[in-house]
Formats: sequence, C-alpha cells, structure tokens
Amino acid sequence: MKPYRITFGHIEIGEIARKHLDAAIQRNWVSEGQNVKQFETDFAKRFGYPHAIATSSGTDAGLVAMAALNSVGASRGDEVITPALAFVATANCILAAGLVPKFVDVELETLNLDPSLIEPAITPKTRAIQVVHTMGKPCKMKEIIEIARRHKLLVIEDCCEAHGATLDGQVVGSFGSMGLFSFYAAHIICSGEGGMISASEELFAELCRSVRTHGRRGGELYFHFDRIGFNSKMNDLEAAIGLEGLEMFDRTFSVRRRHLSRLWNLLKPLDEAMYLYPDCPGEVICPHAFPLVLRDEKKSIDGLYNYLEQKGIQCKTLFGSLPTQHSAFAFLGYREGDFPVAERIGRTGLHFGVHQYLTDEDVDFAASTVQSFFE
Repeated sequence: MKPYRITFGHIEIGEIARKHLDAAIQRNWVSEGQNVKQFETDFAKRFGYPHAIATSSGTDAGLVAMAALNSVGASRGDEVITPALAFVATANCILAAGLVPKFVDVELETLNLDPSLIEPAITPKTRAIQVVHTMGKPCKMKEIIEIARRHKLLVIEDCCEAHGATLDGQVVGSFGSMGLFSFYAAHIICSGEGGMISASEELFAELCRSVRTHGRRGGELYFHFDRIGFNSKMNDLEAAIGLEGLEMFDRTFSVRRRHLSRLWNLLKPLDEAMYLYPDCPGEVICPHAFPLVLRDEKKSIDGLYNYLEQKGIQCKTLFGSLPTQHSAFAFLGYREGDFPVAERIGRTGLHFGVHQYLTDEDVDFAASTVQSFFE
C-alpha cells in the first residue's frame, strides 16, 4: 500500500472494544447477539431515533430499507427518486430491491439533491425520495419533506457520511421514514464493516428486521417467511468495535470538526478558485471528509488530484454522475448532459480525509499543499 501521510481513516481498537470482543468470545457466539442489541439500543438513544436496526454494512442498510418498500405498496419496477451525484451503493440498493432509480441533478453550492427538480421527476410509479447528505452536509429537508407530503411519498435519508449532522437543531436521519448509516473505516463511528437503519415508526422497524433476516416473521429464527429478504445481519464482533466508536463519538466529532474548520480557515484565501462547503445558517456539517470543487468548470481536477497524491495525500473524486459518468448504469439509457451539475462536479471535484488520528500539523500540511498547487 502506498505510504500516505493523509488517509481517509483507519481503525484503532481500544479497551472498550476489546472488552466487548472478549465478552462475545466468552459467550462462544459471534453472530448477531447481545453486542448487536446493545449497539442498536445505544445508537437509537444517543441520537434520539425511535428505532435502530443494525445491518452487515451501510450498503445492506440501503438494500433492506429499499426492499421494505415492497411491503408498503411498492412493486417491481416502481421508482425511487435519488441524486445523480452519490456513492454507487445509493443506486445499487434500489436496483437490487427490484426498483428503479429515477436520477435527479444536484446543486453545485451544496452537492445535494436539488429540491426544485424533484416534482418534475415524479411519475405515477414514484414511491419514495432518497436524499443523500453528501459529505455530511444536510439536505434542504424542509422543502423535500413538504414535496413528499404533497405527493404522499416516503423519504429515506442516506446519512452514511453524516453521523450527527444537524439542521436547525434536528439530527439527520430523523426527518424521513428511515435513515441509513455506514460504519466503514473512514466514517466517524466505525465497526470495520456494518451499518444501521433508523426508523421513525414501528412498522418500518418491523419490516427492516424481517427483511434483514431472510424475510422471517418478526425477524425471528423460526421458518415463517413473510416477504423476500436477505442475510444482512451485523455480527457481535463488528458491534463490539461499533460500541467503542459510539462511546467515543463526541470526542471524535469534535476533533474532526476542528480539522475541518482549520482547513476552511486556512484555504479561505483560495475561495475564488474553489468551492469549500462550510456550514450554512442552521447547519452543523458532519466532518466526514474535506470536499472541494474548482470554480472554473472548464478545468479538470486531475492536476490537483495527482499533485496531492504525489505529496502523500490520499484523494478520491466526488463520485461524479452515476447515470452518465459510470458505465455500470448505461443500460438505464441516460445520456451525457442529462445531469450537468453532477457531471461538472465529477470533472472538477475531489475530497480527502479529516479523521481523528490526524494532527494539526497534518492538517496544516494538507492546506499548504493545496495552496502550493495554486501558487
């Protein structure tokens, strides 16, 4: 592996996780068990969600939630509105559940779904709106929820990059019917792999527990299968690590926010060259990573990307337009130019890590490296 100075994140297993790991080993049971149940309970309590359902990954959280729609009126071939700019799992989950992603463009200023484009995309087959709080920045949930109410659509929030982000004091994942979370290494709460679904109502919680356990009735072990389902359970080893991440959440969030704010301040002189995406009024952005987009849409991000990589800063693009810049979705029939903002961000955007194991010196190095490229 290339020796990066700035990475997206990694796992450091401490004494809290080791205690829960040892307990699972002592019980001679590492599949879904006591650790998972405690993780679900503690996660729901920490963020104020009525229900929390642990899954084997953030992708499985999305798959389970989308498949649950089939028990509340959706049918194979029905549509879910989703942003064109997002990590690939957002669309894969919809397709894997037998539904169709109806892509909508995003806003350059937020990286998030453009509310003004949602209603024109609604058809008689539309069943839900999936929003993605990209790079931890909350979507415009007031407008989106109002649209959903008018058209009697469910709202599913992808919060995989947005643990603990808030909008007007309300935590993301609590606006819609279900919220989706990932606990991969780069994320604030980490369990190695693993994911979570927050549910606003008992109905959705019950459906998700069933779907993630092969469609069993009530999620129990007996052979009563009420719906199509999957083996999407979290195991007790992952939950042991997640419990430590949850207990350390406030400290981790604070350190990452300090790094993010430091970068915003240090790179503010380059505001004319880049969009930097700080907090807007009423927002507390989750410090998932540091995104930037070149203001000159005619330039490519490749030069900066390669420069940062050569200097030891691990980079990734800002996803790009799933339906038009990734061949996996060519079969859906979209054409280049259908999503001009997402495509433009794909050509001119990147992000790098701000995780809690970086030092202030590392953050200063990242900022000075970006500055030196433009100078």
